Amino acid sequence: MKPVVRSILEAGNEGIIIDVECHTSNGLPGIVIIGFANKAIDEAKERVKSAFSSSKLDLPRKRITINLAPADIPKDGTSFDLAIAAAILLGSERVPETKLSGTLVLGELGLDGTVRPVRGIIGKLLHAKQKGFKTFYIPKGNLEQASLIPNVTLISVSTLRDLYLELNNTISLPQVNSSGKLPPAVTAETSQLDFSDVVGQARAKRALEIAAAGMHNVLLSGAPGAGKSMLAKAIPSILPAMTLEEILEVTHLHSLASRQYDRIIVERPFRAPHHSASGISIIGGGSIPRPGEISLSHHGVLLFDEFPEFSRSTIEALRQPLEDRVITVARAKDTISFPANFILIATSNPCPCGYYGTSKACSCTPNEIQRYQKKISGPIIDRIDLYVDVDEVKHRSLLRGDKEQPSTDIRERVSRARLRQMKRFGKATKTNSSLSNRDIKQHIKLSDSAEILLNQAAERLGISARSYMRTIKVAQTIADLDGIEEINEAHISEALQYRKPHTNNL
Repeated sequence: MKPVVRSILEAGNEGIIIDVECHTSNGLPGIVIIGFANKAIDEAKERVKSAFSSSKLDLPRKRITINLAPADIPKDGTSFDLAIAAAILLGSERVPETKLSGTLVLGELGLDGTVRPVRGIIGKLLHAKQKGFKTFYIPKGNLEQASLIPNVTLISVSTLRDLYLELNNTISLPQVNSSGKLPPAVTAETSQLDFSDVVGQARAKRALEIAAAGMHNVLLSGAPGAGKSMLAKAIPSILPAMTLEEILEVTHLHSLASRQYDRIIVERPFRAPHHSASGISIIGGGSIPRPGEISLSHHGVLLFDEFPEFSRSTIEALRQPLEDRVITVARAKDTISFPANFILIATSNPCPCGYYGTSKACSCTPNEIQRYQKKISGPIIDRIDLYVDVDEVKHRSLLRGDKEQPSTDIRERVSRARLRQMKRFGKATKTNSSLSNRDIKQHIKLSDSAEILLNQAAERLGISARSYMRTIKVAQTIADLDGIEEINEAHISEALQYRKPHTNNL
């Protein structure tokens, strides 16, 4: 059997091991790459030629055919460069096969022979680890990210010549036996906005505390300048720190979409796309499917400021991720699923001018108000757990020195509530909002009086089955904040206060 170098193709939640084969034959010297490769991979032959020359390694003066198997699967990216170069060295018998047996090789080559970091290293290594690989040759620039993955051996490569000398046992490249711990130099950034900066708005703050504790979706409605956006931007300051598992997932998603794909993300994402953003930028996609804002807010917050101003198609695209916590991007060439477990914070004015139902005169016609409010469909309204009217703040209280509760105090309560959920469900990333109907029946306990109150309210208010179950989830989060296991009447009563009222006012 012809010796091969192995690499990996990562697509969404799947990974495919790629065999990089090299065959040399008599003919016009050159490199031909086959195996359903895209333009970026085809250009690798020029990078490989220059890298060999800069590294003072002789390229075989023969026709070199590189095959990326399985050949019927589309391949993209530059992470195969180093594997192609290693396959040429192996195929021309310049290095022994023993050092590459059972390993995976990843890296992009520069024209000067340096090995550059690649996109999506965490996902590639996780998928390869699931398939039994434990030793990896990776770019030095990806070492910090890759070290988050436990129980793997990482050999960092700086240049192509270093790899050549390592494979020939001339030098020993640094090896890291990863323990899966966060590097001490990496710290979370401090949020700029604190809840103590927001004057008043006690009810809205309480709703956001509940949302942070149980990962519930919120819609803040009120007149312009009432503080809706400020409240939404302060919510990262009350969210608990991410676990290592969450850091891995978030860093991987941002690595797929960001230009800084060697950075470790340790603070919870806060994404606030403009209402004019395209559908693909929100949902994800493109010729090579990449995560959109929905997935980039995974384990964090997605803010839709001025919610009705977004296009109808963009708003309706939230249906699947709000229900299933995943977004599936289907394209002609491929279908990829990305995780999308986020808190949706939406803000809205009651009408186009913003003053309907307030102390100021509204300049909108009834038809304009109705058309504006109907931009948010019933199915989307049903998927939002907490509705809060943000009242206007009295001017005289804005400059007062009245002490507001700081984010650190609220964050402690949120963290304790999350800890109760982790103990209840046995999983750190599972929160009340993500419970299925079966989970609710298995884990949630309602007192008899609480169940009676909920059933009466559901009949009187015309609550749908989905809203009924969501009310229970919110009530459980309120109980967790109170440190109580069983849901009582007070918890149900407060949860019902945040349901969407049957009026024309958002």
